Amino acid sequence: MSKWRFEKVEIDFKKSANNHYRLEGGNLVISNPDKSKHVGNYTCEATNDYGTVVSMKASVQFGFLDMFSTEEREAVHVKEGQGAVLLCAPPPHYPDDLSYRWMLNEFPIFIPPTDRQFVSQTTGNLYISKVVAADSGNYSCFVSSRSIAKSVFSKFIPLVPLSERFPRKYRADINVMFPETNALVGQNITLECFALGNPIPKIRWNKVDGELPPAHEISMAGGQLHLMNVQYEDEGIYECEAINIKGKHKHKAKVNVEAAPEWVEHIVSAERDIGSSYTMSCEASGKPKPHIRWMKNGHPQYGMHQLKFSELTFKDSGMYQCIAENRHGVLHANAELRVFAGGPTFEHNPLKRKTLAAKNSRVVIECKPRAAPKPTFSWSKGTELLSNSSRILIWDDGSLEIINVTKADEGSYTCFAENGRGTGNSTGFLSITDATKITLAPANADVTVGEAVRMQCAASHDSTLDITFIWSLDGRAIDFDRDREHYERVDGDSGGEMLIKSTQLNHAGRYTCTAQTPVDNVTASADLVVRGPPGPPGGVRLDEVRDRSVRLTWSQGKDNHSPISKYTVQYRDMRSGGQWKEAVTSPPHVEGNTDTASVVDLIPYTEYEFRVIATNTLGTGDPSDPSQKVTTLESVPVVAPSDVGGGGGSSRELTITWTPVQPEYYYGKNFGYIVAFKREDSMEWLKVTVADPQARRYVHKDSTIPPFTKFDVKVKAFNNEGEGPFSIPASVYSAVDVPSVTPGVIDSRALSATEAILFWAPVMQSIEGYQLKYWRKEVENESTNPPIMVSSMDNHTRVERLRPNSLYVVEVRAYNSAGLGPPKRAELVTRKPPPSRPPKIVSTKLNPSGTSFNIAWEHLASLANESKVEGYKILYRQDSHATGILYSTPKQHIDLPMPKDGEPLVEVRAYTEGGDGAVAQVRVSGSQLGGAGMTAPSLGLATLLLVALSCAGL
Repeated sequence: MSKWRFEKVEIDFKKSANNHYRLEGGNLVISNPDKSKHVGNYTCEATNDYGTVVSMKASVQFGFLDMFSTEEREAVHVKEGQGAVLLCAPPPHYPDDLSYRWMLNEFPIFIPPTDRQFVSQTTGNLYISKVVAADSGNYSCFVSSRSIAKSVFSKFIPLVPLSERFPRKYRADINVMFPETNALVGQNITLECFALGNPIPKIRWNKVDGELPPAHEISMAGGQLHLMNVQYEDEGIYECEAINIKGKHKHKAKVNVEAAPEWVEHIVSAERDIGSSYTMSCEASGKPKPHIRWMKNGHPQYGMHQLKFSELTFKDSGMYQCIAENRHGVLHANAELRVFAGGPTFEHNPLKRKTLAAKNSRVVIECKPRAAPKPTFSWSKGTELLSNSSRILIWDDGSLEIINVTKADEGSYTCFAENGRGTGNSTGFLSITDATKITLAPANADVTVGEAVRMQCAASHDSTLDITFIWSLDGRAIDFDRDREHYERVDGDSGGEMLIKSTQLNHAGRYTCTAQTPVDNVTASADLVVRGPPGPPGGVRLDEVRDRSVRLTWSQGKDNHSPISKYTVQYRDMRSGGQWKEAVTSPPHVEGNTDTASVVDLIPYTEYEFRVIATNTLGTGDPSDPSQKVTTLESVPVVAPSDVGGGGGSSRELTITWTPVQPEYYYGKNFGYIVAFKREDSMEWLKVTVADPQARRYVHKDSTIPPFTKFDVKVKAFNNEGEGPFSIPASVYSAVDVPSVTPGVIDSRALSATEAILFWAPVMQSIEGYQLKYWRKEVENESTNPPIMVSSMDNHTRVERLRPNSLYVVEVRAYNSAGLGPPKRAELVTRKPPPSRPPKIVSTKLNPSGTSFNIAWEHLASLANESKVEGYKILYRQDSHATGILYSTPKQHIDLPMPKDGEPLVEVRAYTEGGDGAVAQVRVSGSQLGGAGMTAPSLGLATLLLVALSCAGL
């Protein structure tokens, strides 16, 4: 029978007010659930003849996601270069499992995560670290509920970037800060961190009190740290750091790792004798430590993690529940306790029909009838009643023990049991066999790694019994199948001899041979010594940490029976890819009788690990475990930046460049550069500080700097400990002024309908070249076509891909590193295009001489929008020739040489000042000569290539 309770009140299924509830096979079904009536906790109580149990609580909740407010959102105005935050303000919802995205202008254009834009999955807010003009638009927060598969989006929020000619730089400022977080063991959690700033800050994560867990991932361009399958050791303080060239900002918070209850030990159903003692135990792990409570047949019982019964009665029978609970969950364990009473019976557990025992051994015959309360026991051999003596002992649990058995002890034995509820007995037979004895014991051996050794073992035994030999090493049985690479039985399973092949260090120890029969066993042992390379040293410790040295101390590992002759120290640092390298030590040679050495020639402010390897005459052993990581002390830099140079730039600027120092040579925190410069004729050096260790240039702006002035420049590094040496001085010239003179008279000439050539007079100033731009007047603008850059050594250039019969504006400017000079403009008109129609070939005929033939065509009249025909070009190519011969004529016919063989190809086209027109083709054969020709309006790719080759000189 079962009944249900809602918030501890029993549900009466007969009441009309409860018509939403019904039972189906013990299950509770709620029809048309109502949020106002049915939200809460439900429990089931099940009862039968053996007792009552109560279920865990079942909670009913209603998921929902309301719509966003219909009120208009205010526009956000932000200066370019500043950060912005757009608030989502999600509507009321349950449960709290929302995911957030942001739309820009229209669905489904979603903003992808970048190092500049971040959508918090905790608040839903959109963060933009640095606003740019392209961010202008209307933004909407798009919210989705995983539980109820529903999405809603907010009213649009206009973002208006305010134009800034020179956007300011801002230090990194963390706006998304993860709070103190509670996680459960096995969960995946996400920590969020994002900063505003200009330039865009970089986000770095670390664990203050250790290393980041191996099972972690960083996503959203560094904005999210995911910890997967969290364990207790992952608890600690986590930190995110935002960095840009203007400064740093750190945030840290603790991650607490807790756990729901899990059973370490729980109750199981049991049957116990009346009057006996019994303890029911429950123990659960979890964090916080779970509270344990007990119930019997649905009623609370007093007890901590145990219920103890000193003398069971029938009233103690029933259904028991052990409940472990902390704030993260509840566990139930159910069990039945049944109290039994009855006279002794051997029905299910009689004495063994036959028991074997070896001469002079000890034997125990068990007697375990079922009886409650506990019975008293007596034994007989045949008709002789037995009693305790120096060789015979009747145990409290009824078992019979006989010591130093002889052949005379062989026979039938009966166990008698009696309590207040009845009596019972059972009989079995004891048979005595010959004892097993070792006749050939294994001998001690001493070998070197890689050698083979034999271990012998033989024994005598009772001929009626089977014998088996078992070998073990230091108490662990050898598995000859699994370890067949090194162990082998010489005579198969029945023999005792064993071969150890290619002995290794781990094969050393005490070998025991056990000769075993179904009745008894005997053993014999021998020691195997294996000599080999040393084992790994232990306990590598670090002290006396300096900027370029560290002192190591270690404990000697196993010498494996050959004295250690020397030690080798190795190191690795994370900057070099984690490869182990041999360290330079003091003393240079570390003898085998020492346990300390100093590692020298290290790099300051570098994180290292160390390990030690021992060597003896038999070889080099395995390395020790790595030491703890240690960072050498900071020191003044000794490496100066290289490739110091510069020059150029905008007017009134001095640009200084260099190659940054590699990180391994920073030698300390707050690394940067000091840039020094002076005019060549000055004695005073000006100095500026550049805080960015990756900086490659410094631009000094001064309105008093004369153009193209020679400066001496040098750069050095600095850190917390001081300044390093300056680089070798270099000579650098300040920027020249923007060219002030326009190019001279410009001349333009159309070469065809699509090409033109431009000329100008050179500028008599220091320039790098000329920039030419062109566009169709009143049709295109200055940026339509990409500019053409011309060397300062040239004063003309060719322009192609123009439009036919069009008016163009052309502009030429001189330029240098400071910028563009004033423009010089002119106009040109491209020529009309050539005819788009090919000439019509009207005849091909053989001349009377027989050595040539004549080809004729109609005159081609140009249209009004085409260039006037000036003449015709004829390309003549024989079959066996790769190229042809090009002719030109103002006439409408031409004589061509007769080929010796084959069918030559003839192409005819008109030429004009606008270029060459379309092509007519005819292939001349013997049958055609004297007849009408054939025309073809198109030109194949191969023919075009031939024409191009032949016309290259025209």
